[in-house]
Amino acid sequence: MGAGQSVPKITKQDRAILDLKLQRDKVRQYQKKIQAVLDREHEIAKQQLAAGRKDRALMALRKRKYQESLLVKTDAQLENLEKLVSTIEFSLVEVSVLHGLQQGNEVLKEIHKELNIENVERIMEETAEAREYQREIDEMLAGSLSLEDEEAVQAELQQLQLQTLEVSEERPIDLPSVPTEEPATPAKAPEPEHRSQETERVPVAA
Repeated sequence: MGAGQSVPKITKQDRAILDLKLQRDKVRQYQKKIQAVLDREHEIAKQQLAAGRKDRALMALRKRKYQESLLVKTDAQLENLEKLVSTIEFSLVEVSVLHGLQQGNEVLKEIHKELNIENVERIMEETAEAREYQREIDEMLAGSLSLEDEEAVQAELQQLQLQTLEVSEERPIDLPSVPTEEPATPAKAPEPEHRSQETERVPVAA
């Protein structure tokens, strides 16, 4: 495997959840042992009672009752462990969601900084100033020309417009090319010369 692969980082929360799950598994294993003891004591009580030893049968049942109380306690401990694991895991999900919301809020704040009223007004003022500057330039240029110069400019503009129109009209239209060679036709056999002469000698009817 390549050395560049990242190794998942184990956090304190991961270790805490792992420890709790290990304890939960130990409690379950302990419950299995208790259940085995309960079954064995129940069988012993039956055997002792069948043998006529009532006191020993009673002792086995008392042991069995004590093991049942331990089993109830382990059930409560197991339930607490499972609830704790679920609570921690859900809290980690909440923290992850909260972190995502925090990052989103930071992005929104940056966007709002760019879209605040001062920046918008500044941009609008700059745009208005640029338009005003352009208008002043246009007025200055228009005022600096004499009447003759202005007429010459207008005449030049009209000439350019006519040239543009002529170029657009003279622009050839792309049409499909027509073949220049005539299609080949089968050659006719030449008529006999004497036949054509006889035809010329036939008198034309009046």
